Amino acid sequence: MSNTASLRPEPVASEHIPLKARNVAFDWADTPLHWIPGDPATTHTINVLHLLLPAGERWFVHVYKQVLPYVRDARLREDVIGFIGQEAMHSQAHDGVLPHLRAQGLDPTPYTAQVDWFFEKLLGDRTLPPGRARKWWLLERVALIAAIEHYTAFLGDWVLNAGALDARGADPTMLDLLRWHGAEEVEHRSVAFDLFVHLDGGYRRRVRTWATAFTALVFLWQRGIRFFMENDPTLIDGKASFREFLRAGRQGVLPTAGAMTRSIPQYLSRTYHPSRYGSTAQAAAYLAGSPAATAAESRTPGGA
Repeated sequence: MSNTASLRPEPVASEHIPLKARNVAFDWADTPLHWIPGDPATTHTINVLHLLLPAGERWFVHVYKQVLPYVRDARLREDVIGFIGQEAMHSQAHDGVLPHLRAQGLDPTPYTAQVDWFFEKLLGDRTLPPGRARKWWLLERVALIAAIEHYTAFLGDWVLNAGALDARGADPTMLDLLRWHGAEEVEHRSVAFDLFVHLDGGYRRRVRTWATAFTALVFLWQRGIRFFMENDPTLIDGKASFREFLRAGRQGVLPTAGAMTRSIPQYLSRTYHPSRYGSTAQAAAYLAGSPAATAAESRTPGGA
């Protein structure tokens, strides 16, 4: 146990908001395979989210349900429960894109089977004796989730501000899915880190699990891009390339390599807190006008 918690700044109070799950639904009937017109490489770079997130966020929920009995702070417990609800809905929403991909001739099953193995087996529950070993593995996974959530919040903030996607004529339904999800990631961006600090907060564990999470995300993402490009039925000899990634970053339709690099020392700073990055007000404003989120609100008893 370290004194990391005493070194980090206090959360920005105005950035805290009660969390709720929104029961969204999306109609993919009019969404083309290349939903960023004329740019299959960028489309498929973002499409990897649909393959990673269903299994990943089911894993988040599974781990956090195990963690709840250890949460001693009442407000944090409510935040964790809200986080669980939102992540479960994110998983379902992205899972709903997969039948649409299959209908367009791109079956993601070979790749999603690998992702399922990664989260369910490699990072899943282990047969460990009760006590110290079992608690250690639970805390490792809590720290991994905190590191991953740093990047989901980074991507959420990016997509809320990625006006280049609109300028390029990106499909509005897909943009709403990405921005609804991104806004909720910004809303709950502090929960995973606060939970990690509440249960442990050790700086060595934070660095170690960040390295594991970052390496795994890069590995899985580049494999996912290659899978999409090689299996896209409309492409002849489709190839993924780092040059395409850099080009898309310069054009604003993907995050830049520089912005992603700068996110690393942010998380590794001993004074890091997620509430200092991103805007809850911006996220709430998007959710107030999101077609999917407002439709979900109207379906809720007592909703607007």
